Amino acid sequence: MKRTTHLRIRKTHRYLGLVTGIQFVMWTVGGIYFSFSDIDEIHGDHQRKPGGMALESNLELVSPAEVMTQLPGTAMITSLKLIDILGTPHYQITYHASDDHAAHGSGHDQGQAAARTQLAVAASGELRPALSEEEATELARQSFVDSVGVARVEYITQENMTGHHEYRGSALPAWAVTMEHPTQTTVYVAAEQGVVTKFRNDKWRVFDFLWMLHTMDYQGRDNFGNLLLRVFSIAGIVTILSGFALFFVSNGASRKNKVRPHDRRRPVIG
Repeated sequence: MKRTTHLRIRKTHRYLGLVTGIQFVMWTVGGIYFSFSDIDEIHGDHQRKPGGMALESNLELVSPAEVMTQLPGTAMITSLKLIDILGTPHYQITYHASDDHAAHGSGHDQGQAAARTQLAVAASGELRPALSEEEATELARQSFVDSVGVARVEYITQENMTGHHEYRGSALPAWAVTMEHPTQTTVYVAAEQGVVTKFRNDKWRVFDFLWMLHTMDYQGRDNFGNLLLRVFSIAGIVTILSGFALFFVSNGASRKNKVRPHDRRRPVIG
């Protein structure tokens, strides 16, 4: 191989290694943290009280059909559950109302149904509003395994809201109830669904930060198909291949330059 080609491979490997090396370290550090972490602790499962409030079988409840008659005429029911909210049985009804989206949508989205959730008191069938701050706070306290105080409560209406990018892909609006706990755990309560949805603690935040570096999706954090990740993946392969090429080229050159034993001349003495 020509010397110019050898130098070109060496230079390519050097600069690619400089560019991709930092990202390789981030991938490695993230992989180590992921493999040594307990995913249940990351999700905060150990901080959630096991099970839930059991409901007695002899409760006097109105028929769900009576509740559904109070929904919009265009409502299409997709889910109906009996849940407990602070000791009171409630119907949680998820439905699609096509007129909601038709009134606000446009283009190819127009006419598609928008998902909504309605709570109703199961004993009376009365529709009720979303959880208040006081109700959400008490629900968060009851779901947390330790008896601790509440540091702050915030209301979230959109994804990636400042300070709450950790709550994504879940029901909105929601109450973020941060507990007075060494782990800085925040319990997220879906206001319209009336249930606790997420636990987010410091271990999860470290995991999420390293996950962001791993996927190289610095906004949504979960997009594995982003352009930056693809570019660095290809650059990483080229770096490795150029290293292999450099190794074999260097070994071949060293063998050629090596002096054979029978070609050596004995030194002339005196």
